[in-house]
Amino acid sequence: MTSDFRAAVLHEIGAPLAIEKIKGAPVGSNDVRVRIRATSLCHTDLEVIDGSLRYPLPMVLGHEASGEIAEVGRDVTGVRVGDHVVLSWNPHCGHCFQCDRNQPILCDTYIEAGPRGMHFDGTSKASLPSGSPLAHLMFLGTFAEYCVVPAQQAIVVPKEIPFDRSCLIGCGVMTGVGGALNVANIRQGDTVMVFGCGAVGLAAVQGAKLAGAGTIIAVDLDDAKLGIAARLGADKCVNATRDDPVEAARASTGGRGADVVLESAGHPVVFRQTTEAVRLGGQVIWLGKIDVAKDVNFRWGSLMGEKHLRRSSYGGARPRRDFP
Repeated sequence: MTSDFRAAVLHEIGAPLAIEKIKGAPVGSNDVRVRIRATSLCHTDLEVIDGSLRYPLPMVLGHEASGEIAEVGRDVTGVRVGDHVVLSWNPHCGHCFQCDRNQPILCDTYIEAGPRGMHFDGTSKASLPSGSPLAHLMFLGTFAEYCVVPAQQAIVVPKEIPFDRSCLIGCGVMTGVGGALNVANIRQGDTVMVFGCGAVGLAAVQGAKLAGAGTIIAVDLDDAKLGIAARLGADKCVNATRDDPVEAARASTGGRGADVVLESAGHPVVFRQTTEAVRLGGQVIWLGKIDVAKDVNFRWGSLMGEKHLRRSSYGGARPRRDFP
């Protein structure tokens, strides 16, 4: 099949993406070529564009996508041409120090190779017409008509799911739902507070509902987003421009605080509020992020009382188990 296709390429920080024809590499023995049918825009893509997250350029961005298998390598099993797939941005070796400890999100090869913007095997799978290699964001580069990835990154899903829905599973939905189902230990009847009702937070609301939460409190600055949260399962909505979410958590629990707090706002003020809103012995799961060089200040007393604080990426995902 032809290896020429169009992609949105970032050549310089702050510059508009350029739609241009690029060349794809041959499919390796353990790779698949995916025809991208839908891809979404994540905040991480914007961070690369504005330069707050540095990667080699030029680069094809995009890491939240779905599509159909167009070609498979000779040693690939479990996936066939025509299958519908959601792409995972967390390939892992399966045998390093971290993988042996059931933490594939910390895979040694993944952590070491990711900043170079290459395929998991360390090479580029696309190039400019001049032959200059292109980098790929998060082992994917889905702002394109096609991409070549290891077969382990292409997770088969039912064909009944529309592509513009299934693509969201690849990052935002997995992070939020997984934060509630895989990372937090939500018990039947728990009070769960979700800070931030963007894509990840709304997915966390749904995950908390699936986990059996008794009361879900959604917090945001936008009434429209809170309205969506209510439709997706939030029992109470707090607009933090008008009401104090910490007081709302206490008022809903007889002064105790929420059993579980899931954060997806990515703001220092919110990080502090999560530790104040959770009960003694409760859990705080941070799903959002800020610039890695920034400090976050906490009141020491808000960290005491056997509270469990955890920062999680990708919602503890096991894509082959969780995506379908």
